[in-house]
Amino acid sequence: MQKFTNNKINTKKRGNRIGFWFFETLLKLSGLPGAYALLYLVCLHYLLFDYSAVLNALSYIRRRFPSANFLKQRFEVYRLFISQGKQLIDRSAMISGKNLFDIQLKGFDQLNSLLADKEKGFILLTAHMGNWQIALTTLKKMAKPVYLIMRPEDNTAVKESLNIDAQDNFIKIISPESYLGGVVEAMQVLKEGSIVSIMGDRKYGFETLEIEFLKDKAYFPFGAFSLAASSNCPIVVLLSAKLSGNKYIVDVSHILYPRYNGNKDKRTQLQVYVQQFTDILNQYVEKYPYQCFLFHDVWNKN
Repeated sequence: MQKFTNNKINTKKRGNRIGFWFFETLLKLSGLPGAYALLYLVCLHYLLFDYSAVLNALSYIRRRFPSANFLKQRFEVYRLFISQGKQLIDRSAMISGKNLFDIQLKGFDQLNSLLADKEKGFILLTAHMGNWQIALTTLKKMAKPVYLIMRPEDNTAVKESLNIDAQDNFIKIISPESYLGGVVEAMQVLKEGSIVSIMGDRKYGFETLEIEFLKDKAYFPFGAFSLAASSNCPIVVLLSAKLSGNKYIVDVSHILYPRYNGNKDKRTQLQVYVQQFTDILNQYVEKYPYQCFLFHDVWNKN
């Protein structure tokens, strides 16, 4: 089974405390519309001067809009930056405690049988699609302990949005840098009937399988699927999308059942399920082209 341990990944963090403070202050004074308005200038700055950010976005844009010329591609990157900026502002508004958003749930009724099983847990597979921080707030409706497999550098924002440090909070974090990459702990809590949440669309140095994403060969990690097959538990895909200024939809309607069949090569068997996951992502980006925030070249094997 694939370990969740990974090499150190240096991810450039954009923005600074002054910038965050300014947006938060503007949010308090003028609400979401005022904070959104400033984004058009900020995102234009990134478009013109942050070559790395543009290059990372183009990995996706060129495949999602294959007929776009040079100028059209840059315009699509600009729209993608603005979309992400709005959702980051939404996250700040949510952290502030303001109940500004109408969150619709799709497919929650299908989870009832999984949630009712007190002896078996399931894996919640998320992606850099839409506002995954807001999507994770719906975990409280599941009434099961939830363990997030998450790198230490990602913890701060999630702890703030989910109030993880609160004594009565049932959401915990498993570090992929712990013993055996957190696999043993993850398998144990699944056997106890808990939920394990994993980000499934970026490599972060993990082993990958070759699949098709946006009509091109891409490389996605298979750890979540290996864990599910070994633990004999299902995978629930968790996606969110911003529908309007204050309206989101959180979709949990896709449930996968990875299983090993005999002594065949396990990686080959898991490839079918990884492809099912990316097929779901293909449907998502077809419907919400400006809410794919991968900003990473998953089509590059290295």
